[in-house]
Amino acid sequence: MPAASVLPRVAPVRVGEGERLRSVGLPGVTLTVRSRPPAREDLPSALYVHGLGGSSQNWSSLMAELDDVVDSEALDLPGFGDSPPPDDGDYSVTGHARAVIRYLDAAGRGPVHLFGNSLGGAVATRVAAVRPDLVRTLTLVSPALPELRVQRSAVPTALLGVPGIAALFTRLTREWTAEQRVRGVMALCYGDPGRVSPEAFRYAVEELERRQRLPYFWDAMTRSARGIVNAYTLGGQHGLWRQAERVLAPTLLIYGGRDQLVGFRMARKAARAFRHSRLLSLPDAGHVAMMEYPDVVAGAFRELLAHTAGSDEDAHAAVTDTRS
Repeated sequence: MPAASVLPRVAPVRVGEGERLRSVGLPGVTLTVRSRPPAREDLPSALYVHGLGGSSQNWSSLMAELDDVVDSEALDLPGFGDSPPPDDGDYSVTGHARAVIRYLDAAGRGPVHLFGNSLGGAVATRVAAVRPDLVRTLTLVSPALPELRVQRSAVPTALLGVPGIAALFTRLTREWTAEQRVRGVMALCYGDPGRVSPEAFRYAVEELERRQRLPYFWDAMTRSARGIVNAYTLGGQHGLWRQAERVLAPTLLIYGGRDQLVGFRMARKAARAFRHSRLLSLPDAGHVAMMEYPDVVAGAFRELLAHTAGSDEDAHAAVTDTRS
């Protein structure tokens, strides 16, 4: 694996109105961070973690919805978006979680309102379990937590983690255009791909064309997919469901009824596993509800904030009464 510092810069990443990108160098990893200026300076911090094959852009719509209640930043995980690969080539769930923790420790922004989607949901769960001091609340959109019976539509994604499959897939699909690939991804990830505007589709095609020119594109995809599969097989205290039970932060769980990658039936199990959880079920959403229904997701998070603030006030009042 070439050093991150000598990897080519293929093309600029799209930056939405009001957003900015910066590169943060940390021990063993360099991360690109997308942020928006908050409505005021005293807002609490939020951090967003994307899913497999995604980037910080996946959170742009939700960040815009919430810029009056949180100070938002979204990471490009190592090897995705505009972040180069990690120096050690570790794309496991633990490796990605370690990168998130390193960033939060270095930035001094914790505890944050932590968001995660899909792979990012598994990463965020692990961060919240092992470093509760860094997480104020946890919001998980279709988190990639272990399923005994994986949906058939999710099998091809899981197979990317099998050695040799990615190379075979690349050979079989070399004639596919970026437009065809993006349409396939959107059909898999969206409950209704028709909700994607022509402008958003064009941006997605441009981003895929940019990333396919990166020498590590498929390596990051396949190793991260393998990392999810490996995380599913872990038992004991390192198992993701066991770690979900250890999460202390108030948790908002969001599941889509048309999700083809994470089974909708897992929503109830997740609600039982996370001890302080609220569940939002969106029957028409797919795998990326924060992109399909950012206003609805934002509303649910605002309710979580209000509930958490009320609990904090009750706890403070109880302590005050005890001291009286």
